[in-house]
Amino acid sequence: MYLQRVPETLPTLLGAPFTPHTLHTLIASGSGIKFSTYQYGTARFYMKSTGKRSDCVTLERLQHSIDDCLSRNIPALQKQFRSLQRRCQQGQPAERALRRLTEDIERSIRCVAKRRAAAPSPHYPLALPVVEKRGHILDVIGRHQVSILCGETGSGKTTQLPKLCLQLGRGITGKIGHTQPRRIAARSVAARIAEELQSPLGAHVGYKVRFQDRVQDSSYIKVMTDGILLAEIQSDPELREYDSLIIDEAHERSLNIDFLLGYLHRLLPRRPDLKIIITSATIDPQRFSSHFNQAPVIEVSGRNWPVEVRYRPLSGEDEDQQERGRGQAILDAVDELAAEGSGDMLVFLPGERA
Repeated sequence: MYLQRVPETLPTLLGAPFTPHTLHTLIASGSGIKFSTYQYGTARFYMKSTGKRSDCVTLERLQHSIDDCLSRNIPALQKQFRSLQRRCQQGQPAERALRRLTEDIERSIRCVAKRRAAAPSPHYPLALPVVEKRGHILDVIGRHQVSILCGETGSGKTTQLPKLCLQLGRGITGKIGHTQPRRIAARSVAARIAEELQSPLGAHVGYKVRFQDRVQDSSYIKVMTDGILLAEIQSDPELREYDSLIIDEAHERSLNIDFLLGYLHRLLPRRPDLKIIITSATIDPQRFSSHFNQAPVIEVSGRNWPVEVRYRPLSGEDEDQQERGRGQAILDAVDELAAEGSGDMLVFLPGERA
């Protein structure tokens, strides 16, 4: 068989229209010649069943269309393509295999179009420093495969970066993965992003932690612990579920984070479509940049409100405070602050477990 560009008069002769990414089997009137016709982009092609070798140029066009499919479908489609390519090179019949591959590509491309049409439109709280530098951040992420965002607590990087990725058109061929060091952080961050996108938790935005999985196939943003992402490498070595990954709080340099950063560095050449965004506090972000071949560093200011720092030694001056433990010292500090008025409190402790 062989593949050849269709003359402009052929659709009229065969009496059937061409539609993008659709395969038609047609019989030429009066000639008895069987054609399989299909279109990719603006080029129309047809296959005449003669048993001759297929045109490699057409196969290349078919291969390019695979890049528009869902990321998780690409390995299987590429395997089908290589098998079809071998059959054509050996002069074996390949019309059925071509039809099956075309249908699989069409199905995946329809899923991509459906996700793109249903993608949420992000809105931003203007008071956050990350939002003030939104234009610059979008430009850097759009032009580089790896970006480092450096900002202090309160800059808005954790909640706004997934929305910026959505604005860039990410999360369509795969999910936007967003890692957190701790389970409670993964749940709370997912709930906050879902609220800002005006979507129920588990729909457009979901989270996955140990013993809990509230992510759907239709979700765009998946918040998880770094341990969950590390475990997924075993079943998905190329992380095809994602088209973007945000590694948050990378400055904590836990064992999980270090493993992830090392693995992602080796994965990037195999996944040129994958975007990596690493967020860090202002603790030596150049080390992350150097690890990823001098990736650009975006610096964002942090605190929006004045912070008063009070120091209380673990052992107080009173006799009953001289031998108090860490837990009792925290309770005493909470009592001191509660006496000044109502409000929320956040306690930072070393390690992943108190």
